[in-house]
Amino acid sequence: MSTMQPKGEKLKKAIKWISEKRKENPGINLSGLVDDASFRFDLSPKDSEFLLRFVKNDDHQNPA
Repeated sequence: MSTMQPKGEKLKKAIKWISEKRKENPGINLSGLVDDASFRFDLSPKDSEFLLRFVKNDDHQNPA
């Protein structure tokens, strides 16, 4: 049985994980968080770039 996940699934899990971490610590550094998520969920560089843009865009739409 393979533990490989579709790319989209890893990205969804990374987004959910980041969302949870930001709730725990609203002032957390987004770049560091994305780096951690990229490593944790084995994201490609392209997915990591997407993730960083996504969380920064989300941050602008939902100011604290």
